[in-house]
Formats: sequence, C-alpha cells, structure tokens
Amino acid sequence: MADKHNLDIRRVAILFAGGPAPGANAVISTAAFSFLEEGAQVYGIKHGYSRLAEYTAAGPLQEGSDYIRFSHETLTHARTSRGIMIGTARTNPGKHVSAPEHLEDAELVAPLRRVYEGLCSLEVDALISIGGDDTLKTANKLKMFQDRLPEGARRFPIVHLPKTIDNDYTGIDFTFGYFTAVETLAEEIRNLNFDAAAGRSYFICEAMGRSAGWLAYGAAIAGEASMVLSVEDISGALADEEIINSESGEKRKVMAIDRVIDRMVDMMLAREREGREYGTIVIAEGLAEFLPSSHLEGIDRDDHGHINISSLHLGSMMSELVAKRYAERTGRSRKINGLQLGYEARCAAPMAFDVILGAQLGVGAYRALVEEKLNGVMVSVERQFDLKFVPFTDLVDPETLVTNVRFINPKSDFHRLARFLETCVDS
Repeated sequence: MADKHNLDIRRVAILFAGGPAPGANAVISTAAFSFLEEGAQVYGIKHGYSRLAEYTAAGPLQEGSDYIRFSHETLTHARTSRGIMIGTARTNPGKHVSAPEHLEDAELVAPLRRVYEGLCSLEVDALISIGGDDTLKTANKLKMFQDRLPEGARRFPIVHLPKTIDNDYTGIDFTFGYFTAVETLAEEIRNLNFDAAAGRSYFICEAMGRSAGWLAYGAAIAGEASMVLSVEDISGALADEEIINSESGEKRKVMAIDRVIDRMVDMMLAREREGREYGTIVIAEGLAEFLPSSHLEGIDRDDHGHINISSLHLGSMMSELVAKRYAERTGRSRKINGLQLGYEARCAAPMAFDVILGAQLGVGAYRALVEEKLNGVMVSVERQFDLKFVPFTDLVDPETLVTNVRFINPKSDFHRLARFLETCVDS
C-alpha cells in the first residue's frame, strides 16, 4: 500500500537521470505544465544527480547552471521536441547503500544526504524522478532516508516515472521511447538488408538492451532481420556453466559460444538453400554479460557495477567468429560485418505513441502528488493509457534494495512471433 502525504505542493523539482529516451520532453513538459497551471513553481534540476550529490562541498545551487525555473514560455512546443531539456547524468548517490541498515551509516548515506539537503535548499515540496531502474532504486533510497529522519524534519514526497528504451521495467507494459527507438533501429536494419543483398554479405547488429531483449526483438521483427538472439535465449543447448570460485564451487551461467555461432551459421546455410545469400542478425548487447570470464578481463565497470559493454564491440567479435566458422564448415568465405546500434535511437524525434504515453506519465506525476496525495510510487499505465500508481515496495526488494528486470517470456507470443518470422533453423 502506498504512503500518503498531507502537503500543499507549491514548489516541485523534476529530475531526469540515466540514458536519453525519445519522448523525454513530453514527460518533463507535461509534468511541469500541470503544476504551472495550478500556480506552483517548478524547478528542473539539470544533469541528474551530478550537482546535488556534491551539494555541500560545491556551495549553493545556482539558477541557470544547476537548475532552471520552468515557465509557460520555456514549455512552448516542448512536448514533441528531441533531447532532454534539463539534461541527464548517470551519477548514483545511492551506490553505497545496498541494504536498509546502510541507511544508518553516516558515511554510506552521505551522498543521499547531500541530495536531500540540496533539494531542501530550494524548499521543494515534492520531487519527480524520471529514469531507469537504477534511478528508481535511488528514488526509493531517498524516500527511505527521509523516513528515518527525526520527527519534525523537512520531508518531501517522491514520485518516479519509468524510463528506458530497453523496455525491461517491471510495473509497466511499455516504456516511453521504446517504440520510437525500435522504429529507428528497424529502419537501419531494413537499409542493411538491401546492402547485404547487394553484396551477398551479412550484418551482425548489436542492439542496446543490457538486461533483456525487448529492443533487439522489436527491431528485428520490424526490420525484417534474419535472426535475433538475446539474453533470454541463453538456455538449454545455448548455455554452459563456468566455475568462478574453485574453493566454493560457485558457478555462473555463460553463453555456449560455439553452439551460438553454429546456430548463426545454420541459419545462413538455411537461407542459402532458399536462394538467399545475405541477411542480418540482431543480438542484444546484454549477451556480453554471458561471455566467459576470459573475454571480460580488463573490462571496467560503472557506478552501478555494470561492465562497459561498448568497449567489448560484441557485434564485431561475433562477426569474426561466425565468418571463421562458416569458412570451416563450407570451405567458402562470406563477408560478415559487425555493427553497434543504439545511440542514434535515444534522441530520435518521438513518434505519437511515445508522446502520448510520455504525456500521460507526466500528468500522472501531478495526479499522484496532488490529487491522490501519494508518496513513494511509480506512475504507470495500463489498458487505454489508464493511470495506475505502483508503490516502490512492490518494485524493490526490501532486503537488497534492487529491482527486478522484466525479461521477455520465452513462452510468450511476442517471443514466438520472432521465431515465426525469422529464417527457420532446426533445433
């Protein structure tokens, strides 16, 4: 059950964190507009938590460089615009807090306290957080931090709006920006199909999707790719186990690379039997997390503990392995190109669906805070864009403070759709 507040919200802050997504300004502008229409002041915190996390040491927040005041003029034509009007960053002030008891440790909680103090310096009555699952975790930790403050201390409710082009968010069916990103990548794949046909070659396209394959699958289906593989497919014959601790016997699931490569070659040979000596293969970047440890040596990690996938060039790596295996099995060569796709989709002009969805989420923040008097909820939609408000406690593990990834169900009709449409390979 969601917490309630009894504040008259006259001043609200909006913050966007993590990677960009088409439709971001639809979310920001409609949330701001809703409050402006009721006479409230609306602050846009610039570049995520980066400045707030250093609030005390860096001095007072400066209007213009650290935050902006929204007005009706600044919101003109913003709903359908590209980019993020208040910027973003990946700073994670809650990265040292991984259990509830850590909130009692002054050193571990210090960045969250600075964020709290920075927002209090603006005398905000509420915070609207927009971002991915890591940003949701931060929002939850900031709420829990305030829950532990002494009686009489200033508190402000927090509402979170889900954002990711990866579409792997628990609590909502589709996230804003997903379909625009899918269409952007699908158009590239369609172009590559003609390029491949002209030169009797192949492209292996690495699509964004660290944890789940929604973007890869969507782009492959809409782009008419020959095959798509994601983390959900690393099971059965395509999975192996690797011992990572010889003393404890601890294991991790890894990709059976030889069998994955052979499956791709099987598809190429099947297409040749159909008279098609070309094609495109889409893989999700998250497959890199399933590489054997020998392929991950020297790869650095970010504030959230994620490996630096972009430095691996998974598409190029896989293309070399596929080309080599194809030659071994056929005695012939085939040009196979590896590409990374994704960044070009994050700030594409949002399509109508994402503008409507983003606008409803933005308005939903107002309705959650003002009409429903809620605190600690994520705004979501269902059916015909009907609003629903999901408590943080339903989304975040109470012991580890982490969120659950929403994978594609391998038995779902969406997953089966890709199998129907790609080149058939006998398992």
